[in-house]
Amino acid sequence: MKKIKIAITGCLGKMGQELIKASNKDKQIEIVSLTESKKYNKKINKLLVQQNSLEAFKKADLIIDFTTPSCTMQILKIISKTKKKIIIGTTGFTEKQENYINKLSKKISILKSGNMSLGVNLLLYITQLVSESLPKEFLFRVLDQHHKHKKIFPSGTAIMLGEALAKGKSTILKKIMGKKITLKKNVFSIVREKKWYYLPKKDKINFLSTKSGNTIGNHSIILTNKKETLNLKHEAHDRSLYSEGALKAAKWLINKKPGLYSMRNVLNFK
Repeated sequence: MKKIKIAITGCLGKMGQELIKASNKDKQIEIVSLTESKKYNKKINKLLVQQNSLEAFKKADLIIDFTTPSCTMQILKIISKTKKKIIIGTTGFTEKQENYINKLSKKISILKSGNMSLGVNLLLYITQLVSESLPKEFLFRVLDQHHKHKKIFPSGTAIMLGEALAKGKSTILKKIMGKKITLKKNVFSIVREKKWYYLPKKDKINFLSTKSGNTIGNHSIILTNKKETLNLKHEAHDRSLYSEGALKAAKWLINKKPGLYSMRNVLNFK
């Protein structure tokens, strides 16, 4: 079987390192390029860490990118005139950047997801179905827990869960985004707890984000009315689940025509 030749961007970051480990264990994958947004005089497994450029991506069939919105945009502009395929795990794009990705997907194959986990994507699917089924009197909350170094809140996964809830109500998240509370510790005061649990904006999707310790990523959707509470939850125990999901996505995307795809397509959720 012919190996898929990949380039890993942001190779010195946490996800870059996880992708390298997972790729080295996968017989269908061959790393041909490792890149960063600037020059580093460093080698990883005999491969020189290069700066993002057309030359750096020349040998790759596919690029896997878990970086920052500005870095991803730089990479997309570099490969815009090629037939390189790309997996995007970056989150936090502006509306203008999202529009550029959508436009570029008419020319190249792009798979974009804020979370590559099988479990999270199943949760997204279930969340939409539950949202479609529950009556209007239920209040929606998304709980978002991450490690202390997490920069973007609500996280990309939390936003995806909010979008799934909104889609279940035949609307968009922008129209029903409620409170967004961010705390530095998992344990929050009774006042803030009451504020979030009992005084949310009605008919809105409310978010509570916390960061503490080395938490990889825990997400809950809490749906309540005056009589009952439903809690949908996913906990990540090992960061490798994201890199393994990205490689699964790469194997799926490699034979696909230009278009914008998601993990939902990979997992064949209707």
